[in-house]
Amino acid sequence: MESAGASGAVGPASEVGSGTREPGTRLPGKGQVLAWAAWDWGSAAFNAVMTTFVFTVYLTSKPFGGEDQASAALGAALAVAGLAIALLAPVTGQRSDAGGRRKLWLGVNTAAVAILTALCFFVFPRPEFLLLGVTLIALGNVFFEFAGVNYNAMLTQISTPRNIGKVSGLGWGAGYLGGIVALLVVLQLFVQPRFEWFGASTADSLNIRLVAVFSALWFFVFALPVLFAVPELPRPAYARRLGIVASYALLVRRIKAIYATSPHTIYFLLASAVFRDGLAAVFTFGGVIAAGTFGFELSQVIFFAIFGNVVAAVGAFIGGFLDDRVGPKAVITGSLVGLLVAGTVILVLGNGDYVFFGQAWAGSTTFWVFGLFLCLFVGPAQSSSRAYLARLAPHGESGELFGLYATTGRAVSFLAPALFTLSIAVATPLVAPGEAQRWGIMGIMLVLLAGLLVLLPVKSPDKAPIAVVPAA
Repeated sequence: MESAGASGAVGPASEVGSGTREPGTRLPGKGQVLAWAAWDWGSAAFNAVMTTFVFTVYLTSKPFGGEDQASAALGAALAVAGLAIALLAPVTGQRSDAGGRRKLWLGVNTAAVAILTALCFFVFPRPEFLLLGVTLIALGNVFFEFAGVNYNAMLTQISTPRNIGKVSGLGWGAGYLGGIVALLVVLQLFVQPRFEWFGASTADSLNIRLVAVFSALWFFVFALPVLFAVPELPRPAYARRLGIVASYALLVRRIKAIYATSPHTIYFLLASAVFRDGLAAVFTFGGVIAAGTFGFELSQVIFFAIFGNVVAAVGAFIGGFLDDRVGPKAVITGSLVGLLVAGTVILVLGNGDYVFFGQAWAGSTTFWVFGLFLCLFVGPAQSSSRAYLARLAPHGESGELFGLYATTGRAVSFLAPALFTLSIAVATPLVAPGEAQRWGIMGIMLVLLAGLLVLLPVKSPDKAPIAVVPAA
């Protein structure tokens, strides 16, 4: 059996679905791989510092009009950003593929994120600056996702079928570790400075606003290596310039063609959208559960976040090696099972003291042990999910496929938060006061279980053909 890619090139069956590399690119060296992973390391400044632990916390504080009002404004802005990403990501990936401008658009979108991040310096702690702040963060998220589409698609350029899992794991691990280092720098220089300097001043929240400048520089500097080390994607011979409407028409034709020739690619997109939402929820609600259910102080939550990212990075590295040996589906399946087991233990044991093998255990110990197990399995599942799709990508169409990857993920991103909230609401009248939040874990576990069940019948990449897609 032979399969033709979008370029019309035909390859032997042994290569189909096994992560064949983009046509017209040379074998990658270690320098290219490290340069590519450096982008992941740098991007953590936007993810961990700006949107998770520092700047959005500042943006939803009392000086901006109160936590409730500011949080609602931030949520609305991010919802609009999510809609824009879902609608535009596949077409932006498609157009960068067709134009042979994958690296160019990675650079343009990365620069846009860095500029928008730096502009957050001008968000002063007053209510009239709330709209500016949430707009900058929302736009930053849009351009970050666009950059991520091209960055993920580049995986097929800097890896081979034999090491694609390891390379993907290296990138994810670098992202986790980069987030830890960036957070530690921010804590030591700006949030809880160890020495006096102008950036430590809290007047007009100068220290927090300078965090935005630091994050922009951190991301920009570590994004540069990939733009110099990895060559541009060759422009396909069949490619022609299309308008926006024609691009969407082509997208619909290609989705139909992919479903007709490689339906398991579509099935995987759907399965991964569900379980990736559950994976995101593990980190999103982990700190909330640690504080609310297990009584962690803020400092303990931060320490857990640091240890959790270290463990997740280790898991991503290990999962990358296993991916190349047993395949991405086995790694994802095993990781989801591990997540379900660890989450169930936390749910059942809760914050109560208990005796295990003659040793007394406190509830906080339960969360430390099994919470870190959750982190251990998140990394491999995320890394192998990216490697899985890269193996299925048609020649020269990785950007468009990763655009669909972003879109499907955004389309179901309400699942885990909704089930988390619903589980708490159902449990509230049935359990003792203060115990309901723990049952939110069940909502996250249900999403992970659903993703696992949808994934099980999906063929692994070595058994699923690369799709035949119509040319532009």
